Amino acid sequence: MNSQYQHLVQKLEEISHLNGVMSTLGWDQEVVMPSGAGEARAKQMAALAGVIHERMTDPALGEGLYELANRHWQTLGADEQCNVREALRNYELETKVPKRLVQEMVELSSRGHEVWVKARQQNKFADFAPVLRRFLELKIAWAQCVAPESTPYDANIDLFERGTTMAVITPVFERLKQELIPLIGAIQQHAERVDASCLHGLFALDKQEALARKISSDIGFDFSQGRMDVSVHPFCGGSHPTDVRITTRYKENNFAESLYSIIHETGHALYEQGRPHHLGDLPITESLTMGIHESQSLFWERMIAQSKPFFRHYFGLIQQTFPDNFRDADADTLYRAVNHCKPDFIRVEADEVTYPLHVILRYEIEKGLFDGSMAVDDLPEIWNAFMQKYLGITPPNDTLGVLQDSHWSSGAFGYFPSYTLGAIYACQFYRAMLDELPAIEDEIAQGNFVPVKHWLNAKIHCHGKRFTPEVLVRQVTGEGLNPGHFINYLKTKYSEIYRLAL
Repeated sequence: MNSQYQHLVQKLEEISHLNGVMSTLGWDQEVVMPSGAGEARAKQMAALAGVIHERMTDPALGEGLYELANRHWQTLGADEQCNVREALRNYELETKVPKRLVQEMVELSSRGHEVWVKARQQNKFADFAPVLRRFLELKIAWAQCVAPESTPYDANIDLFERGTTMAVITPVFERLKQELIPLIGAIQQHAERVDASCLHGLFALDKQEALARKISSDIGFDFSQGRMDVSVHPFCGGSHPTDVRITTRYKENNFAESLYSIIHETGHALYEQGRPHHLGDLPITESLTMGIHESQSLFWERMIAQSKPFFRHYFGLIQQTFPDNFRDADADTLYRAVNHCKPDFIRVEADEVTYPLHVILRYEIEKGLFDGSMAVDDLPEIWNAFMQKYLGITPPNDTLGVLQDSHWSSGAFGYFPSYTLGAIYACQFYRAMLDELPAIEDEIAQGNFVPVKHWLNAKIHCHGKRFTPEVLVRQVTGEGLNPGHFINYLKTKYSEIYRLAL
């Protein structure tokens, strides 16, 4: 191995380890950190961000990368070339951003989370507005540094979904609006055809947790290299594929929310645990994009765990866990109840038909914030107007409206589109798996999830960053992003559930 490349590996692995420490601090902040430690934690994370930025912008690192890219490229293997390519991209992004800007964004992210939590609890958007306004200024300044030839919002989208722009997303989202808003309307006209009453009642929290842990383990989460905890907003974090941490939140009157948030986060965790870390803590082993990552969580949450075969297997256990709630139900009753479609205020509690409208709402607001057509102070009213237009409901307060998501408190603009892109990819991946493994639904009904996990490991997880999203999706499915499959899946499934004539 080229000695210069060996030296590069040492530098890149050190950066990876420091980023792992930052991730652990972030997990600690959201799960177990004392509430009074916010100020100190913000300073700690800002200091660490400065150290990481210095490592990532080290001129010696840049010289080595350019040397390898320009003079030794042909001597490198494909995986080594991937590491150099990804590291060079990151280096060029980081060197274009002043250290002070990096530190301010990290510190604001830490402070902003605490402000958001309190504002959400107290239903005071005005308390969070200054954080949001400052983050917009910082993210626009960041975009002007890293991609002056692009629009600021496209530069932010690219951070999560490389190669994807508003020009790609907007037509897809417009088509989804055209197809899903009438479908939701038709479903609501026949809402009485699905009885979801079995989901209501009291569900002991300890039993919810035990059920969540069992199902997470059944579908493949390795608890010897991960853990499960509680946080305000469910997430998947951790520092390494051998240290993956997922969280949920429990409600005594809603076991389905916690169960499906755990299955969702387990999907993310399986991707993380399936990354090729045997290749070292290097760029090639990282997950691809947030859209691909989201496809893995939605694959398990929706394509698997909201399917008839899943309920054929687990209904007995669920009934045994909550006998008073499901005494008069059966597997089909629970399947239809879990898949009932009803517009609601909270994105993370939304069903798979209405969920894309929640994402589109956020996408259109972010576009407006970045192009200046919308003002931060007007967001509660704008949010409520979009909710009424797309879902026919108006949030009674900002806690259930514009303050519900944590993303803006960390400056994660451009993240939301990945959720619906992921839903489209998940549907395409599932179709491809059915073509290759036609008996897989019988395996699921028997509780055998090993073939599903192995298929995802082999088709997606093990490749890390070897391919672009477009290449990976074409390699797995034979075509690029295609919302038509997602639309047909929803229409077919919900026409059957609600007995619609579409």
